[in-house]
Amino acid sequence: MKDPGTPDHRSPGRYLRWLVRVNAPTVAGAAGLGVVWMLAQALMPAVIGRAIDQGLAAKDAGALALWSGALLGLAVVQATAGVLRHRLSVFNWLASAYRTVQVVTRQATRLGATLPRRLSAGEVVSVGISDVVHLGDAVDILGRGTGAVVAIVAVAAILLAASPQLGLVVLVGVPLILLLAAPLLRPYRRREDEHRELVGRLNTHATDLVAGLRVLRGIGGEALFAERYRAESQRVRRAGVAVAAAESRLNGAEVLLPGLLIALVTWLGARFAADGEISVGQLVAFYGYAVFLIQPLKTLGEAAGKFTKGHVAAGRVVTLLDIEPELPATGTARPAGPAELADAASGLVVRPGVLTAVAAADPRDAQAIADRLGRYADGEVTYGGVPLHEVADLRERVLVAVNEDRLFSGPLAASLLPPSVRPGRDVLADALEVADAQDIVATVGADSHVAEAGREFSGGQQQRLRLARALAADPEVLVLVEPTSAVDAHTEARIADRLRTARPGRTTLVCTTSPLLLDRADRVAYVENGAVVAEGTHRDLLETTPRYAAAVTRGI
Repeated sequence: MKDPGTPDHRSPGRYLRWLVRVNAPTVAGAAGLGVVWMLAQALMPAVIGRAIDQGLAAKDAGALALWSGALLGLAVVQATAGVLRHRLSVFNWLASAYRTVQVVTRQATRLGATLPRRLSAGEVVSVGISDVVHLGDAVDILGRGTGAVVAIVAVAAILLAASPQLGLVVLVGVPLILLLAAPLLRPYRRREDEHRELVGRLNTHATDLVAGLRVLRGIGGEALFAERYRAESQRVRRAGVAVAAAESRLNGAEVLLPGLLIALVTWLGARFAADGEISVGQLVAFYGYAVFLIQPLKTLGEAAGKFTKGHVAAGRVVTLLDIEPELPATGTARPAGPAELADAASGLVVRPGVLTAVAAADPRDAQAIADRLGRYADGEVTYGGVPLHEVADLRERVLVAVNEDRLFSGPLAASLLPPSVRPGRDVLADALEVADAQDIVATVGADSHVAEAGREFSGGQQQRLRLARALAADPEVLVLVEPTSAVDAHTEARIADRLRTARPGRTTLVCTTSPLLLDRADRVAYVENGAVVAEGTHRDLLETTPRYAAAVTRGI
């Protein structure tokens, strides 16, 4: 599907209209076919009435055959238009849903680190699971809804021509039905909005629970969190029941109010036939009109419900699209790299071709430095003398790898390889060797399918695979935050030895307090209270800086 362009997200209504505009040809086609489909059905009672009056009552076989042929023709037109309308409506549903997925995915990519700080994971998941369905329904119903409106007008015109009284009943009755049903929409929309909010929270709890299930089982907290999830689920259930109650009242009104109108039209038609004002064929036709009106009137009620849900869903999408990146990447400068990376707040300078390590008394200080160097947090950072916010293609040039990064589902080798790898380079094999992850690939196979978040791997295996993926990307600047915290000492020593010579000429920074990694680093910067207070090799700092020794040896 082509790029849908920038959506209008100033309001839910504008977003829905944007969906209609980008699918304008097929929406117009579905509406046109919907009109033909409904009109073909609306004209059938008139043809049946003529067949009775001019064929059966007049005992004219030719007229009966003629009107029977006309009825058959209308049936063929109705069937053909119905099939084509349905095909276009399904296309509109899918196009609206997937265009929403496109713009939401693009916005999530654009927001980057801003998204999890402003919106929960469950809320984003709910957009892709439930909201796209309601948006698709809202666009899908336009075809049948347009046909329903035109059909009601056409039937009213026919009734006015045949019997002004019956025509006026329909013309007055339809707006009256809509007016009576309108008060039911407001509580329905309110309860639907509340239910959607609770579903988003529940999805957030579910994702957190699944992600931390192994830890919960390890500390015996599974039952506690399961009970909390059960309580939240019950709140969602009660909200869902409230929505169902409001929806059932709306659905009941869709049947009751049109039914009363139809009963009135049928009763008046029977009175007119008994008084001789209309013929038997016209009476049959009027009854047919009355029965037919059930469908377009019910379609209008269905459209009201779907538009309500679509409006709520569009509001959620608009909320996401309205978020602006806290640190937009709009730079155009292209300094020659690899280059020196300097953080003014801490005084840290990271030089290319050197394995630099940052050891912090408080791990949060090291994380803050990594965030500033990757521009996930604002700060006075320069790259090759150029302010970081002015550097173009920053995410390709500076990569920050943390333990919260996820492995993506799909073939293992493909999920570890960056898309920009040049043919002929065995990048992945080299990266796996440095990360000491060859055994993982050898055991499961390079083409084996990785489950969501790599949950089939242990914590240490996931960490090694994430490190291999970061190394395979081969950025100009690679910032690793505690890359070996989940592996054993022997594996960590092998990784430390290989990492020292893995990126010649590149800029590599490791934030860690691991003595094994610090001992292999060419240069170590010790950070206290957010600032570099000592620099040197690991062994020099152990001898000259007691506070450094206490921080990295834990008092051993």
